[in-house]
Amino acid sequence: MATNENLPPNVIKQLAKELKNLDESPPEGIKVVVNDDDFSTIFADIDAWTPYENGVFRMKLLLSRDFPHSPPKGFFLTKIFHPNIATNGEICVNTLKKDWNPTLGLRHVLIVVRCLLIEPFPESALNEQAGKLLLEDYDEYARHARLYTGIHAKPKPKFKSGAISESTTALNVDQTNTSVLSAEIKAAASVAALPLQSSLAPSTTATRGNDQEHAAVVPTETVVNVSAAATTIISAAPAPQKKEGGQAKAQPDKKKIDARKKSLKRL
Repeated sequence: MATNENLPPNVIKQLAKELKNLDESPPEGIKVVVNDDDFSTIFADIDAWTPYENGVFRMKLLLSRDFPHSPPKGFFLTKIFHPNIATNGEICVNTLKKDWNPTLGLRHVLIVVRCLLIEPFPESALNEQAGKLLLEDYDEYARHARLYTGIHAKPKPKFKSGAISESTTALNVDQTNTSVLSAEIKAAASVAALPLQSSLAPSTTATRGNDQEHAAVVPTETVVNVSAAATTIISAAPAPQKKEGGQAKAQPDKKKIDARKKSLKRL
């Protein structure tokens, strides 16, 4: 319970009871905004019919220290084009002036203010332009009222916290899946760029020896290493070797023949 110094404890107790009742069972078109730390200022959101339909108007009631013996003062915080509401938001209604009764509660006051939006009293106008238009040209008055309502009294959109959380979670999941998919595509592209080679490639080497040719098949081993940084292809193949045993033997025989020729010349 609030402990506001501007109001006596018994008044605070009574206001707390009324505000609780308004919160649990609000009047049609009226929603009270309660500040538990200050009961001297009561806020309420009010909607009405044509020409103020589709608008939400915020108002406040200021309670003095001698409340309820003196009436509260009413003000509209939302700009509105209305004969009985001044340009500064002050509300002119008999219930808050000469017709005030200490037995009247907050519920009654709020209902009277809402009825004032539905049925204005141009004879006691605080906004002379609005009062004159209402008496002389209702269509023009209604046009001005709708214009003010559309500009200043649009209700704020309501969002469900659960829906926002679900949307954010879904967005994060989609981004994660997209990142993983991109990584997989890059890896697959790197592997696809490698040349296809068999693990064992046949290599034929011709060997001559003693006037015979032998075909030898030497396996060529290919190792492919794939890592995140680079792709390396290492190929190892033994160089072909030729054995020329016949030529090695032919060279000593030639030397012997040359030596014999020299000996014959000497003779």
